[in-house]
Amino acid sequence: MPPFAHLLQWLTSSPFLLTLPLLLICYFLYYQNNKAVVSRNGNELPLPPSPPGLPLIGNLHQLGTFPHVSLQSLSHKYGPVMLLHIGRLPTLIISSAKAAQEVMKAQDASFASRPPSRITDRIFYNSRAVGFAPYGEYWRQARRVTVLHMLNPKRVQTFSPVRAEEVALLMERIRGSMSTARSVNLSELLISLTNDIVCRAAFGLKFSEEAHGNSTHKLFRELGYLLEIIYMGELNPWLGWIDWVRGLDKRVDKFSKEFDSFLSKVVEGHIARAEKYGSDDRAENTEDFLDVLLSINAKDKETTVNFSISDIKAIIMEMHTAGTDTSYSTMEWAMVELIKHPEEMRRVQEEVRRVLSGCDTTKGIAEEYLDKMTYLKAVIKESLRLHTPLPLLLPKHSIEATKLLGYNVPANTRVLINAWAIARDPNYWERPEEFWPQRFVDSPIDYKGQDFQLIPFGSGRRGCPGINFAVKVVELTLANLLFHFNWELPDGRKGETLDTNSVFSGLAPHIKPKLTLVAKPFNN
Repeated sequence: MPPFAHLLQWLTSSPFLLTLPLLLICYFLYYQNNKAVVSRNGNELPLPPSPPGLPLIGNLHQLGTFPHVSLQSLSHKYGPVMLLHIGRLPTLIISSAKAAQEVMKAQDASFASRPPSRITDRIFYNSRAVGFAPYGEYWRQARRVTVLHMLNPKRVQTFSPVRAEEVALLMERIRGSMSTARSVNLSELLISLTNDIVCRAAFGLKFSEEAHGNSTHKLFRELGYLLEIIYMGELNPWLGWIDWVRGLDKRVDKFSKEFDSFLSKVVEGHIARAEKYGSDDRAENTEDFLDVLLSINAKDKETTVNFSISDIKAIIMEMHTAGTDTSYSTMEWAMVELIKHPEEMRRVQEEVRRVLSGCDTTKGIAEEYLDKMTYLKAVIKESLRLHTPLPLLLPKHSIEATKLLGYNVPANTRVLINAWAIARDPNYWERPEEFWPQRFVDSPIDYKGQDFQLIPFGSGRRGCPGINFAVKVVELTLANLLFHFNWELPDGRKGETLDTNSVFSGLAPHIKPKLTLVAKPFNN
Protein backbone atom coordinates (compact mmCIF):
# COMPACT_ATOMS: atom_id res chain seq x y z
CA MET A 1 0.00 0.00 0.00
CA PRO A 2 1.41 3.47 -0.88
CA PRO A 3 2.54 5.51 2.18
CA PHE A 4 -0.16 8.14 1.86
CA ALA A 5 -2.82 5.44 1.61
CA HIS A 6 -1.79 4.46 5.14
CA LEU A 7 -2.16 8.09 6.16
CA LEU A 8 -5.61 8.34 4.58
CA GLN A 9 -6.70 5.12 6.24
CA TRP A 10 -5.66 6.44 9.65
CA LEU A 11 -7.28 9.83 9.10
CA THR A 12 -10.64 8.14 8.46
CA SER A 13 -10.34 5.73 11.39
CA SER A 14 -12.48 6.00 14.53
CA PRO A 15 -9.61 6.88 16.93
CA PHE A 16 -8.63 9.86 14.82
CA LEU A 17 -12.23 11.05 14.40
CA LEU A 18 -12.68 10.94 18.16
CA THR A 19 -9.60 13.08 18.77
CA LEU A 20 -10.26 15.48 15.89
CA PRO A 21 -12.35 17.98 17.96
CA LEU A 22 -9.61 18.16 20.60
CA LEU A 23 -6.96 18.73 17.93
CA LEU A 24 -9.01 21.50 16.38
CA ILE A 25 -9.44 23.23 19.75
CA CYS A 26 -5.69 22.97 20.45
CA TYR A 27 -4.86 24.35 17.05
CA PHE A 28 -7.32 27.25 17.44
CA LEU A 29 -5.83 28.19 20.82
CA TYR A 30 -2.32 27.95 19.41
CA TYR A 31 -3.22 30.13 16.45
CA GLN A 32 -4.94 32.75 18.61
CA ASN A 33 -1.99 32.82 21.00
CA ASN A 34 0.42 33.52 18.16
CA LYS A 35 -1.44 36.22 16.25
CA ALA A 36 0.44 38.92 18.13
CA VAL A 37 3.46 38.98 20.40
CA VAL A 38 5.16 41.53 22.59
CA SER A 39 8.46 42.82 21.28
CA ARG A 40 11.46 43.71 23.40
CA ASN A 41 10.50 47.38 23.71
CA GLY A 42 7.09 46.49 25.07
CA ASN A 43 5.01 47.44 22.02
CA GLU A 44 2.65 44.89 20.62
CA LEU A 45 3.48 43.98 17.04
CA PRO A 46 1.57 41.66 14.74
CA LEU A 47 3.05 38.58 13.23
CA PRO A 48 3.18 38.62 9.43
CA PRO A 49 -0.10 37.67 7.72
CA SER A 50 -0.69 33.96 7.44
CA PRO A 51 -3.01 31.72 5.40
CA PRO A 52 -5.26 29.52 7.54
CA GLY A 53 -3.84 26.04 8.07
CA LEU A 54 -4.90 22.59 9.17
CA PRO A 55 -4.20 20.69 12.38
CA LEU A 56 -0.87 18.82 12.48
CA ILE A 57 0.27 19.79 8.98
CA GLY A 58 -0.37 23.56 9.13
CA ASN A 59 0.02 25.02 5.63
CA LEU A 60 1.87 22.01 4.21
CA HIS A 61 -1.02 21.12 1.91
CA GLN A 62 -0.73 24.53 0.22
CA LEU A 63 2.82 24.01 -1.05
CA GLY A 64 1.86 21.89 -4.05
CA THR A 65 4.20 20.08 -6.43
CA PHE A 66 6.31 23.19 -7.00
CA PRO A 67 6.41 25.11 -3.70
CA HIS A 68 8.06 28.22 -5.19
CA VAL A 69 5.11 28.62 -7.58
CA SER A 70 2.48 28.02 -4.88
CA LEU A 71 4.19 30.42 -2.50
CA GLN A 72 4.32 33.08 -5.19
CA SER A 73 0.53 32.77 -5.60
CA LEU A 74 0.00 33.00 -1.84
CA SER A 75 2.23 36.09 -1.63
CA HIS A 76 -0.06 37.88 -4.09
CA LYS A 77 -2.80 37.61 -1.46
CA TYR A 78 -0.88 37.79 1.81
CA GLY A 79 2.05 40.00 0.87
CA PRO A 80 5.81 39.67 0.36
CA VAL A 81 6.35 38.82 4.02
CA MET A 82 4.04 36.06 5.24
CA LEU A 83 4.15 33.46 7.96
CA LEU A 84 3.30 29.83 7.29
CA HIS A 85 3.24 26.89 9.65
CA ILE A 86 4.73 23.98 7.76
CA GLY A 87 3.90 21.25 10.20
CA ARG A 88 4.98 22.59 13.60
CA LEU A 89 7.64 24.88 12.10
CA PRO A 90 6.86 28.62 11.86
CA THR A 91 8.26 29.58 8.46
CA LEU A 92 8.65 33.13 7.18
CA ILE A 93 8.28 33.40 3.39
CA ILE A 94 10.09 36.30 1.69
CA SER A 95 8.90 37.23 -1.81
CA SER A 96 10.24 40.72 -2.54
CA ALA A 97 13.67 42.23 -3.15
CA LYS A 98 13.13 44.79 -0.39
CA ALA A 99 12.35 42.12 2.20
CA ALA A 100 15.20 39.92 0.94
CA GLN A 101 17.63 42.81 1.31
CA GLU A 102 16.45 43.33 4.87
CA VAL A 103 17.02 39.65 5.71
CA MET A 104 20.32 39.12 3.87
CA LYS A 105 21.97 42.52 4.35
CA ALA A 106 20.44 44.90 6.90
CA GLN A 107 19.74 42.12 9.44
CA ASP A 108 22.09 39.47 8.09
CA ALA A 109 23.47 38.60 11.53
CA SER A 110 19.98 37.94 12.93
CA PHE A 111 19.21 35.47 10.14
CA ALA A 112 22.66 33.92 9.70
CA SER A 113 22.00 30.45 11.06
CA ARG A 114 20.46 27.31 9.59
CA PRO A 115 17.52 25.47 11.16
CA PRO A 116 18.43 22.22 12.90
CA SER A 117 17.81 19.16 10.74
CA ARG A 118 18.11 15.52 11.67
CA ILE A 119 18.45 14.65 7.98
CA THR A 120 21.38 16.95 7.21
CA ASP A 121 22.94 15.80 10.48
CA ARG A 122 22.85 12.23 9.22
CA ILE A 123 24.00 13.03 5.68
CA PHE A 124 26.59 15.75 6.34
CA TYR A 125 28.30 14.41 9.46
CA ASN A 126 26.30 16.33 12.06
CA SER A 127 25.70 19.19 9.59
CA ARG A 128 29.39 20.10 9.34
CA ALA A 129 29.10 21.18 5.70
CA VAL A 130 29.48 24.94 5.23
CA GLY A 131 25.99 25.40 3.79
CA PHE A 132 24.20 23.50 6.56
CA ALA A 133 26.30 24.27 9.65
CA PRO A 134 24.65 26.44 12.32
CA TYR A 135 26.03 29.92 12.82
CA GLY A 136 29.04 29.91 15.12
CA GLU A 137 32.80 29.57 15.25
CA TYR A 138 32.97 26.32 13.30
CA TRP A 139 30.87 27.77 10.48
CA ARG A 140 32.97 30.97 10.38
CA GLN A 141 36.22 29.02 10.09
CA ALA A 142 34.86 26.51 7.55
CA ARG A 143 33.52 29.37 5.43
CA ARG A 144 36.83 31.20 5.71
CA VAL A 145 38.80 28.16 4.59
CA THR A 146 36.44 27.59 1.66
CA VAL A 147 36.59 31.19 0.44
CA LEU A 148 40.28 31.93 1.02
CA HIS A 149 41.90 28.61 0.20
CA MET A 150 39.59 26.77 -2.19
CA LEU A 151 37.38 29.14 -4.16
CA ASN A 152 39.46 32.29 -4.42
CA PRO A 153 39.98 33.63 -7.98
CA LYS A 154 43.56 32.37 -8.21
CA ARG A 155 42.60 28.82 -7.20
CA VAL A 156 39.60 28.80 -9.54
CA GLN A 157 41.91 29.81 -12.38
CA THR A 158 44.25 26.86 -11.69
CA PHE A 159 41.43 24.57 -12.81
CA SER A 160 41.27 26.20 -16.24
CA PRO A 161 43.08 23.22 -17.88
CA VAL A 162 40.57 20.83 -16.29
CA ARG A 163 37.64 22.81 -17.66
CA ALA A 164 39.26 23.05 -21.10
CA GLU A 165 39.99 19.32 -21.28
CA GLU A 166 36.53 18.23 -20.21
CA VAL A 167 34.71 20.68 -22.49
CA ALA A 168 36.90 19.54 -25.42
CA LEU A 169 35.94 15.94 -24.64
CA LEU A 170 32.28 16.99 -24.66
CA MET A 171 32.69 18.44 -28.15
CA GLU A 172 34.30 15.16 -29.30
CA ARG A 173 31.43 13.13 -27.82
CA ILE A 174 28.88 15.26 -29.66
CA ARG A 175 30.74 14.84 -32.96
CA GLY A 176 31.03 11.10 -32.35
CA SER A 177 27.34 10.80 -31.52
CA MET A 178 26.31 12.58 -34.68
CA SER A 179 28.14 9.99 -36.79
CA THR A 180 25.96 7.18 -35.39
CA ALA A 181 22.72 8.88 -34.33
CA ARG A 182 20.46 11.64 -35.61
CA SER A 183 20.35 13.47 -32.28
CA VAL A 184 22.18 13.78 -28.97
CA ASN A 185 20.84 13.72 -25.43
CA LEU A 186 22.33 17.03 -24.39
CA SER A 187 20.97 16.77 -20.85
CA GLU A 188 22.89 13.58 -20.14
CA LEU A 189 26.06 14.99 -21.71
CA LEU A 190 25.87 18.13 -19.56
CA ILE A 191 25.29 16.07 -16.41
CA SER A 192 28.39 14.01 -17.19
CA LEU A 193 30.45 17.11 -17.98
CA THR A 194 29.68 18.98 -14.77
CA ASN A 195 30.13 15.84 -12.68
CA ASP A 196 33.55 15.15 -14.23
CA ILE A 197 34.78 18.75 -13.83
CA VAL A 198 33.68 19.01 -10.21
CA CYS A 199 35.01 15.55 -9.33
CA ARG A 200 38.42 16.40 -10.78
CA ALA A 201 38.51 19.70 -8.91
CA ALA A 202 37.28 18.21 -5.64
CA PHE A 203 38.91 14.79 -5.59
CA GLY A 204 41.47 14.84 -8.39
CA LEU A 205 39.58 11.89 -9.91
CA LYS A 206 37.12 11.42 -12.74
CA PHE A 207 34.87 8.60 -11.66
CA SER A 208 33.51 7.89 -15.11
CA GLU A 209 36.91 6.34 -15.77
CA GLU A 210 37.01 4.34 -12.54
CA ALA A 211 35.91 0.73 -12.15
CA HIS A 212 33.03 1.81 -9.90
CA GLY A 213 32.12 4.98 -11.79
CA ASN A 214 28.48 4.00 -12.33
CA SER A 215 27.90 3.23 -8.65
CA THR A 216 29.54 6.55 -7.74
CA HIS A 217 27.22 8.48 -10.05
CA LYS A 218 24.25 6.67 -8.49
CA LEU A 219 25.42 7.82 -5.05
CA PHE A 220 25.53 11.44 -6.19
CA ARG A 221 22.06 11.16 -7.74
CA GLU A 222 20.74 9.60 -4.54
CA LEU A 223 22.15 12.50 -2.54
CA GLY A 224 20.25 14.97 -4.72
CA TYR A 225 17.05 13.00 -4.20
CA LEU A 226 17.43 12.83 -0.43
CA LEU A 227 18.00 16.57 -0.18
CA GLU A 228 14.90 17.53 -2.18
CA ILE A 229 12.16 15.48 -0.52
CA ILE A 230 10.04 16.56 2.44
CA TYR A 231 10.56 14.63 5.68
CA MET A 232 7.34 14.58 7.65
CA GLY A 233 9.13 13.90 10.95
CA GLU A 234 11.06 17.15 10.54
CA LEU A 235 7.79 19.06 10.19
CA ASN A 236 5.96 17.37 13.05
CA PRO A 237 7.22 14.50 15.26
CA TRP A 238 3.69 13.06 15.28
CA LEU A 239 4.04 12.42 11.56
CA GLY A 240 7.48 10.83 11.69
CA TRP A 241 5.97 7.39 11.22
CA ILE A 242 5.20 8.35 7.60
CA ASP A 243 8.95 8.54 6.88
CA TRP A 244 9.36 5.09 8.41
CA VAL A 245 6.53 3.69 6.28
CA ARG A 246 8.04 5.26 3.16
CA GLY A 247 11.37 3.69 4.01
CA LEU A 248 13.15 7.05 4.15
CA ASP A 249 14.95 6.42 7.44
CA LYS A 250 16.37 3.18 6.12
CA ARG A 251 17.24 4.80 2.81
CA VAL A 252 19.12 7.68 4.50
CA ASP A 253 21.06 5.26 6.70
CA LYS A 254 21.98 3.09 3.70
CA PHE A 255 23.12 6.09 1.70
CA SER A 256 25.16 7.55 4.57
CA LYS A 257 27.07 4.31 5.06
CA GLU A 258 27.75 3.85 1.35
CA PHE A 259 28.83 7.44 0.79
CA ASP A 260 31.04 7.42 3.87
CA SER A 261 32.72 4.26 2.58
CA PHE A 262 33.34 5.96 -0.78
CA LEU A 263 34.69 9.16 0.81
CA SER A 264 36.90 7.18 3.21
CA LYS A 265 38.61 5.43 0.29
CA VAL A 266 39.18 8.71 -1.53
CA VAL A 267 40.56 10.40 1.61
CA GLU A 268 42.82 7.43 2.41
CA GLY A 269 44.17 7.55 -1.14
CA HIS A 270 45.03 11.24 -0.81
CA ILE A 271 46.68 10.73 2.57
CA ALA A 272 48.75 7.82 1.24
CA ARG A 273 49.85 9.89 -1.76
CA ALA A 274 50.87 12.81 0.46
CA GLU A 275 52.86 10.48 2.71
CA LYS A 276 54.62 8.95 -0.27
CA TYR A 277 55.44 12.08 -2.24
CA GLY A 278 55.14 14.81 0.40
CA SER A 279 52.42 17.46 0.37
CA ASP A 280 54.71 20.47 0.85
CA ASP A 281 56.40 19.95 -2.51
CA ARG A 282 53.20 19.88 -4.54
CA ALA A 283 52.56 22.92 -6.70
CA GLU A 284 49.39 24.84 -5.92
CA ASN A 285 48.08 24.29 -9.43
CA THR A 286 48.16 20.50 -8.96
CA GLU A 287 46.25 20.46 -5.67
CA ASP A 288 42.59 19.51 -5.65
CA PHE A 289 40.15 20.73 -3.01
CA LEU A 290 40.62 17.61 -0.90
CA ASP A 291 44.40 18.15 -0.84
CA VAL A 292 43.81 21.67 0.45
CA LEU A 293 41.48 20.51 3.20
CA LEU A 294 43.73 17.69 4.36
CA SER A 295 46.64 20.09 4.78
CA ILE A 296 44.68 23.04 6.16
CA ASN A 297 45.33 22.34 9.85
CA ALA A 298 49.08 22.46 9.28
CA LYS A 299 49.22 25.29 6.73
CA ASP A 300 46.65 27.78 8.05
CA LYS A 301 47.95 29.05 11.37
CA GLU A 302 45.07 31.52 11.75
CA THR A 303 42.27 28.98 11.93
CA THR A 304 40.81 28.40 15.39
CA VAL A 305 39.29 25.04 14.42
CA ASN A 306 41.07 21.73 14.04
CA PHE A 307 39.21 20.16 11.13
CA SER A 308 38.52 16.47 11.59
CA ILE A 309 38.27 13.91 8.81
CA SER A 310 34.48 13.99 9.23
CA ASP A 311 34.49 17.77 8.82
CA ILE A 312 36.56 17.43 5.65
CA LYS A 313 34.23 14.76 4.26
CA ALA A 314 31.19 16.97 4.91
CA ILE A 315 32.73 20.02 3.20
CA ILE A 316 34.00 18.15 0.14
CA MET A 317 30.72 16.26 -0.22
CA GLU A 318 28.77 19.51 -0.21
CA MET A 319 31.08 21.16 -2.72
CA HIS A 320 30.41 18.40 -5.22
CA THR A 321 26.66 18.53 -4.69
CA ALA A 322 26.38 22.31 -4.94
CA GLY A 323 28.75 22.58 -7.89
CA THR A 324 27.16 19.95 -10.11
CA ASP A 325 23.37 20.26 -10.21
CA THR A 326 23.06 24.05 -10.34
CA SER A 327 25.64 24.44 -13.15
CA TYR A 328 24.05 21.71 -15.23
CA SER A 329 20.59 23.19 -14.69
CA THR A 330 21.70 26.66 -15.84
CA MET A 331 23.28 25.34 -19.05
CA GLU A 332 20.32 23.10 -19.84
CA TRP A 333 17.75 25.89 -19.44
CA ALA A 334 19.87 28.33 -21.43
CA MET A 335 19.90 25.89 -24.36
CA VAL A 336 16.16 25.27 -23.97
CA GLU A 337 15.39 28.98 -24.19
CA LEU A 338 17.73 29.52 -27.15
CA ILE A 339 16.03 26.67 -29.03
CA LYS A 340 12.65 28.26 -28.26
CA HIS A 341 13.89 31.67 -29.38
CA PRO A 342 15.83 31.25 -32.67
CA GLU A 343 16.49 34.99 -33.01
CA GLU A 344 18.27 34.97 -29.65
CA MET A 345 20.19 31.86 -30.74
CA ARG A 346 21.27 33.61 -33.93
CA ARG A 347 22.35 36.74 -32.07
CA VAL A 348 24.45 35.00 -29.43
CA GLN A 349 26.06 32.66 -31.97
CA GLU A 350 26.98 35.61 -34.17
CA GLU A 351 28.67 37.25 -31.18
CA VAL A 352 30.59 34.12 -30.12
CA ARG A 353 31.78 33.47 -33.67
CA ARG A 354 32.70 37.12 -34.23
CA VAL A 355 34.81 37.21 -31.07
CA LEU A 356 36.58 34.00 -32.08
CA SER A 357 37.01 34.92 -35.73
CA GLY A 358 40.62 34.29 -36.73
CA CYS A 359 41.46 32.61 -33.42
CA ASP A 360 42.93 29.13 -33.18
CA THR A 361 40.10 27.07 -31.66
CA THR A 362 41.48 23.64 -32.55
CA LYS A 363 42.36 23.08 -28.88
CA GLY A 364 39.23 24.72 -27.54
CA ILE A 365 38.21 28.24 -26.65
CA ALA A 366 40.60 30.12 -24.36
CA GLU A 367 38.80 31.52 -21.31
CA GLU A 368 40.31 34.95 -21.91
CA TYR A 369 37.86 35.45 -24.80
CA LEU A 370 34.80 34.94 -22.60
CA ASP A 371 34.92 38.47 -21.18
CA LYS A 372 34.31 39.82 -24.71
CA MET A 373 31.08 37.82 -25.10
CA THR A 374 28.71 40.31 -23.51
CA TYR A 375 25.53 38.94 -25.05
CA LEU A 376 26.42 35.40 -23.94
CA LYS A 377 26.70 36.75 -20.41
CA ALA A 378 23.29 38.41 -20.83
CA VAL A 379 21.81 35.07 -21.95
CA ILE A 380 23.24 33.38 -18.85
CA LYS A 381 21.89 36.09 -16.55
CA GLU A 382 18.46 35.81 -18.14
CA SER A 383 18.51 32.03 -17.76
CA LEU A 384 19.45 32.40 -14.08
CA ARG A 385 16.60 34.89 -13.66
CA LEU A 386 13.89 32.92 -15.42
CA HIS A 387 15.02 29.49 -14.20
CA THR A 388 16.58 30.11 -10.79
CA PRO A 389 18.67 27.00 -9.92
CA LEU A 390 17.53 27.04 -6.28
CA PRO A 391 14.03 28.58 -6.48
CA LEU A 392 13.79 28.58 -2.68
CA LEU A 393 17.17 29.41 -1.22
CA LEU A 394 18.43 27.16 1.57
CA PRO A 395 16.40 27.97 4.71
CA LYS A 396 17.69 30.50 7.19
CA HIS A 397 17.00 30.52 10.92
CA SER A 398 16.38 33.59 13.06
CA ILE A 399 18.85 33.64 15.93
CA GLU A 400 16.92 36.25 17.88
CA ALA A 401 13.54 37.97 17.90
CA THR A 402 13.52 40.93 15.56
CA LYS A 403 11.30 43.23 13.52
CA LEU A 404 10.96 43.00 9.76
CA LEU A 405 9.09 45.62 7.72
CA GLY A 406 6.61 46.32 10.51
CA TYR A 407 6.15 42.73 11.69
CA ASN A 408 7.51 40.79 14.60
CA VAL A 409 9.66 37.77 13.79
CA PRO A 410 10.15 35.49 16.81
CA ALA A 411 13.44 33.77 17.47
CA ASN A 412 13.83 30.28 15.99
CA THR A 413 11.70 31.08 12.96
CA ARG A 414 12.63 29.35 9.72
CA VAL A 415 13.03 31.76 6.78
CA LEU A 416 12.60 30.83 3.12
CA ILE A 417 13.48 33.35 0.42
CA ASN A 418 11.59 32.75 -2.82
CA ALA A 419 14.35 33.81 -5.22
CA TRP A 420 12.31 32.49 -8.16
CA ALA A 421 9.33 34.72 -7.34
CA ILE A 422 11.55 37.78 -6.80
CA ALA A 423 13.20 37.23 -10.19
CA ARG A 424 9.76 37.36 -11.83
CA ASP A 425 8.33 40.26 -9.84
CA PRO A 426 6.80 42.85 -12.23
CA ASN A 427 7.72 45.56 -9.72
CA TYR A 428 11.37 45.05 -10.69
CA TRP A 429 11.25 43.48 -14.13
CA GLU A 430 9.74 44.52 -17.45
CA ARG A 431 8.14 41.55 -19.26
CA PRO A 432 9.04 39.29 -16.30
CA GLU A 433 7.71 36.05 -17.79
CA GLU A 434 9.60 36.41 -21.07
CA PHE A 435 13.07 35.25 -22.03
CA TRP A 436 14.59 38.60 -22.98
CA PRO A 437 18.40 38.76 -22.57
CA GLN A 438 18.43 42.28 -24.00
CA ARG A 439 17.33 43.52 -20.55
CA PHE A 440 20.87 42.86 -19.26
CA VAL A 441 22.74 44.60 -22.08
CA ASP A 442 24.38 47.69 -20.54
CA SER A 443 22.61 46.89 -17.26
CA PRO A 444 24.54 47.03 -13.96
CA ILE A 445 22.36 44.30 -12.43
CA ASP A 446 24.36 41.18 -11.61
CA TYR A 447 23.81 37.85 -9.85
CA LYS A 448 26.61 38.08 -7.27
CA GLY A 449 24.46 39.14 -4.33
CA GLN A 450 24.45 42.94 -4.46
CA ASP A 451 21.27 43.32 -6.52
CA PHE A 452 18.47 41.72 -4.53
CA GLN A 453 16.06 41.44 -7.44
CA LEU A 454 18.42 38.75 -8.82
CA ILE A 455 19.82 36.41 -6.15
CA PRO A 456 20.18 32.92 -7.67
CA PHE A 457 23.26 32.32 -5.47
CA GLY A 458 21.93 34.06 -2.36
CA SER A 459 23.69 36.94 -0.64
CA GLY A 460 25.37 37.98 2.59
CA ARG A 461 27.04 35.63 5.03
CA ARG A 462 25.23 32.64 3.60
CA GLY A 463 25.72 33.47 -0.07
CA CYS A 464 27.20 30.73 -2.23
CA PRO A 465 31.04 30.99 -2.20
CA GLY A 466 31.34 28.98 -5.44
CA ILE A 467 29.86 31.55 -7.85
CA ASN A 468 33.08 32.13 -9.79
CA PHE A 469 33.79 28.41 -10.21
CA ALA A 470 30.26 27.64 -11.42
CA VAL A 471 30.02 30.57 -13.84
CA LYS A 472 33.37 29.71 -15.47
CA VAL A 473 32.05 26.23 -16.27
CA VAL A 474 28.75 27.58 -17.63
CA GLU A 475 30.30 30.30 -19.79
CA LEU A 476 33.00 28.08 -21.30
CA THR A 477 30.62 25.21 -22.04
CA LEU A 478 27.93 27.36 -23.67
CA ALA A 479 30.51 29.27 -25.72
CA ASN A 480 31.83 25.98 -27.13
CA LEU A 481 28.38 24.54 -27.82
CA LEU A 482 27.31 27.68 -29.63
CA PHE A 483 30.55 28.10 -31.56
CA HIS A 484 31.11 24.55 -32.81
CA PHE A 485 27.51 23.53 -33.64
CA ASN A 486 24.21 24.77 -34.97
CA TRP A 487 21.33 23.34 -32.98
CA GLU A 488 17.77 22.33 -33.76
CA LEU A 489 15.05 19.98 -32.61
CA PRO A 490 14.77 16.50 -34.18
CA ASP A 491 12.42 15.91 -37.11
CA GLY A 492 12.43 19.57 -38.08
CA ARG A 493 10.22 20.57 -35.15
CA LYS A 494 10.02 24.22 -34.18
CA GLY A 495 11.14 25.58 -30.83
CA GLU A 496 7.62 26.44 -29.73
CA THR A 497 6.77 22.71 -29.72
CA LEU A 498 9.40 21.98 -27.06
CA ASP A 499 7.87 20.66 -23.84
CA THR A 500 9.33 22.88 -21.12
CA ASN A 501 7.54 21.40 -18.13
CA SER A 502 10.01 21.10 -15.29
CA VAL A 503 10.62 18.50 -12.63
CA PHE A 504 12.88 18.35 -9.59
CA SER A 505 15.54 15.68 -10.13
CA GLY A 506 18.09 16.80 -7.57
CA LEU A 507 18.47 20.24 -6.00
CA ALA A 508 17.37 22.19 -9.08
CA PRO A 509 14.37 21.98 -11.44
CA HIS A 510 15.14 20.53 -14.87
CA ILE A 511 13.22 20.13 -18.09
CA LYS A 512 11.00 17.08 -17.64
CA PRO A 513 11.82 15.30 -20.91
CA LYS A 514 15.58 15.17 -21.45
CA LEU A 515 16.77 17.80 -23.90
CA THR A 516 17.45 15.93 -27.14
CA LEU A 517 18.77 18.01 -30.04
CA VAL A 518 20.33 17.70 -33.47
CA ALA A 519 23.86 19.16 -33.63
CA LYS A 520 25.19 20.26 -37.01
CA PRO A 521 28.94 21.08 -37.08
CA PHE A 522 29.78 24.68 -37.90
CA ASN A 523 32.57 25.04 -40.44
CA ASN A 524 34.39 28.25 -39.57
